[in-house]
Parts: sequence; C-alpha cells; structure tokens
Amino acid sequence: MARTPVHSPHSLRRRLLWLVLAAIAFASVLQASTAYRTALQQADMMFDYHLQELARSVQGGMHVTPADPGSTDVLVQIWGPDGAQIFRSTEMALPERAVLGFSDMSVNGVPYRVYSLQTPEQTIQIAQDLDERQRRARVLAVRAVLPVALLAPLLMLAVWWLISRSLAPVERMRRQVASRAADDLSPLPDAGLPEEVLPLVQELNLLFGRVRVAFAAQQNFVADAAHELRSPLTALKLQAQALRRAGGDATALEAAVARLNEGIERAIQLVGQLLVLAREEGERASAAQWQRIDLEDLARQAVADVLPQAQARKIDVGLVTQGQVWVRGQPEPLHILLRNLLDNAVKYSPEGGQVDLALGEHGGAPTLTVEDSGPGIPEAERERVFDRFYRAADSHVAGSGLGLAIVRAVARRHGARVKLDRSERLGGLKAEVVFPA
Repeated sequence: MARTPVHSPHSLRRRLLWLVLAAIAFASVLQASTAYRTALQQADMMFDYHLQELARSVQGGMHVTPADPGSTDVLVQIWGPDGAQIFRSTEMALPERAVLGFSDMSVNGVPYRVYSLQTPEQTIQIAQDLDERQRRARVLAVRAVLPVALLAPLLMLAVWWLISRSLAPVERMRRQVASRAADDLSPLPDAGLPEEVLPLVQELNLLFGRVRVAFAAQQNFVADAAHELRSPLTALKLQAQALRRAGGDATALEAAVARLNEGIERAIQLVGQLLVLAREEGERASAAQWQRIDLEDLARQAVADVLPQAQARKIDVGLVTQGQVWVRGQPEPLHILLRNLLDNAVKYSPEGGQVDLALGEHGGAPTLTVEDSGPGIPEAERERVFDRFYRAADSHVAGSGLGLAIVRAVARRHGARVKLDRSERLGGLKAEVVFPA
C-alpha cells in the first residue's frame, strides 16, 4: 500500500528572509563588481589624461626635474628635431622610435604605458609604470566598492528587522489562538493586522461564529431533550405498568396498548422535531449548496403529506398559486417549513374547517401564506409561540411546541421573515413567510 508523502511545514518568515537576503546579496555582488570594473576604467582614463597633460605641460616649457634614481613611476624623454636627446628624467632609456599617441612597451622586463607627442621643435615621450598604475587603479576601485560592501550587511539587518516586525501580528495571533481554551469561540481581534492577514482572521471569526452557533444548538438540544423527554418517558413507563396490570382483561389490555402506542408516537415525534430544530439552528449552508426551487412543487408535496390527516377530520385543504414562484435555498428544510405550517393549521382547525395555502409575489418578494379557520393566536402571544416548547394556555391540541420554532429557524436560514396575523377571510391564524426578493 503506497504511503502519502508527508511534507514538513515551512516557515514563511524564514523563506522570506532567505529569498530577500539572497536577492540583496546577489544585487550587492553585481553592483560591487560593476563598480569595481567601472572604477578601473575611469582610473585608466584618468592616468592616460594625466600623461597627456604632462606632455602638454612639457611642450609649454614646464621645467621637469629629474626623478630620483630609484624612481621609475613616470619617465620623461625629449628629443630635438635632429633626433638628439635633449632630456631624460632617469638613466633608464626608452626606445628612440616613438609611436605617436598611446602605446604599451616593455623596457628591461618592466611594462610601460607611453604617450608620445611630436612638435616641429621636439618629440616628447611620457612613460608610466603599468604595474604601479594598476596598483593605484585597484586601490581606487576598492574605495569605490567599499560603500557597497558596508551597506549590504546594514541593508540585510534592516530587512531582517522589517520582516520580523511585519510578521509580528501573525505570531501574536498564533499565540492568542494557542493560548485559548477549547470552548473559547469569541472573535479574534483584528486591529492593526496587515491586509494580507486580515481576510484570514475575518474568515476564522466567521468560522468561530458558525461553530459557536452549532455548539449552542447542540447544548440546547441536549438540554431540551433531557428536559422534554423526561415526561414522555415517564408516561411510557406508567403505561407499560398499566399494561402489565391489565392481566387477562382484553378490553383494558387493548386500551393500555393503544395508550402506549400513542405515547410512543408522541415521543418519536418529539425526538424527530428536536433533531430537526437542532439541525436547522446549527447548520449554515453555503450559497454553493443552494439551488433554485419552485415553491409550488414543495407546496403540493406538503399538501399531500397532511391530506390524510385533513381528510380524517373533513378539513378542506386548498392550494392557490399566482404563477410560478421561485426561491433560492434547500428543498428539504423548506419542505419541513411548509409541512409544519400546514400540520399546525390542520391540527388547530375544527372538524369540517378550512386551510388554504397561497403562493405569490408581493413587491418582487416571493411569499407563501397559510390561513386556517381555527381559533387563531392572541396578539399578545404571537411572538412567544416561536419559543421552544411554548404552548398557548387555552390550547387543547396535543403537541410539543416546536413546530413554529422550526419554521422560524428555517426561515432565518433562508433570509426570510415569518409574520403571524389574524385571517380576515377564514377567521383563524394567518402565517406569512416573505423571502428575499
């Protein structure tokens, strides 16, 4: 079985430092070598210009003092028009045949740079020791390179300090995250962060928010389940004891079994609604998971789901549409929303009553409305009925008090608003869900 190669993590700070310092070193070496060659060329031109100026000065009548016997840096020789030597600065003699202008020659193994100037009165030769000349040129070139050699380490230190200072917020953020408790999901501070790091921290804060919501939903589910399941399970236990006491009485046994089945159904329904509520409050689907949904298709499915219950109580369930109504979202949660609204309307409507589901658009916003002929909800309680397990005081219909809480959770997840009002047409409750335009 092939193993997936494990790549060791790399340090962004170390990589940046190496890349930038290597770039500085390369640029410094390139600049130093260019400055060195340029300085050598300029020194060579300067020495040649010095030879020319010296020759012109001699031509103008400048008195030339013979150099020391041991000095061979600059040699001066002057010939007359008849070829006789008029002046020689040292005992070392240069060849009598002079090449006018600049030339290189070797005298007794010593290389010289020679400049010759001829006039009608005389011929002047100025020679300079090439070794000594190159030594001086190298000294000048080193002086030109010295600032680059001194500034490169200082620039590297400055870059190291700047990169370390720039990445300090990342290190500070790492320490803050590392020192957090497992249940600390509060947002990370984003003050003073660079633009490159700020989006990452903002996305982390959004992730913390989603995890916090999911964690809170999980805690609520555990608390709700522990609180609300206690009564049904106790009732089931009592019904099981009643079933045991029924003994051979067939009528009592059948009644006990029926009550036990009803208790089991209520417990199953309660657990199912708790799970749905926990999922709807905890999940946050991304826009990529949403799709374009025809509300009429979902409405027909929800009507078909509650139709057997409605027919058993002779309740007329109608569907009114004003053309196709499209929304963006997830089909399953929206189906649960419709099913809960219709289920509540059917349960609270009197026998032989009426429930209508209408789909349309108002101001460009998709809207679904469920109206029933039941007792409705007093205005003072229309907001409280969205709380978990809240049931109106005069309600005589069995339920868990989670239906409208699930409706609001699904609506909020889709950016919709839920409004409860009195149905002017049927006299009962009017539940209206308005989706974003």
